[in-house]
Amino acid sequence: MPIQGRPATVRLTAFTDYGLRMLMRMASAPARAFTTAELAAEFGLSRHHLTKIMLRLGRAGIVATRRGGGGGALLARPPAEIRLGEVVRLLEDGQAPALCLAPGPGAACGLDGRCRLKGRLRSAEAAFLADLDRASLADIALPALHPA
Repeated sequence: MPIQGRPATVRLTAFTDYGLRMLMRMASAPARAFTTAELAAEFGLSRHHLTKIMLRLGRAGIVATRRGGGGGALLARPPAEIRLGEVVRLLEDGQAPALCLAPGPGAACGLDGRCRLKGRLRSAEAAFLADLDRASLADIALPALHPA
């Protein structure tokens, strides 16, 4: 139930939000190479930050990059073949929905063995990602840009 009239939210990191924005634009023209400078200007984001995201997407085979004139990044696969759940898992890697679910010593919980929340959170996370797995990048592509 929402608190004080506000709907419940699922939060993604800015890293994932920015990555999804870039991919949504790239899906509008899948054969075209986009530069991080161009994407940063369109969305008002840091080029440096977008470069880090682009590197991770490239290592995962979601985007391919090319240098030189006409260089930039383009989708490595058709947008219909890139599942949103795949992208979110990649970009949210290491980000748990709650501190108690995070790997490592920071996840220590004094309620271990008594807490029934962890199972619910894991189930909710799985349902969230399963829903994203049903959608592709083609489903959320931004409208194509038309030069003025």
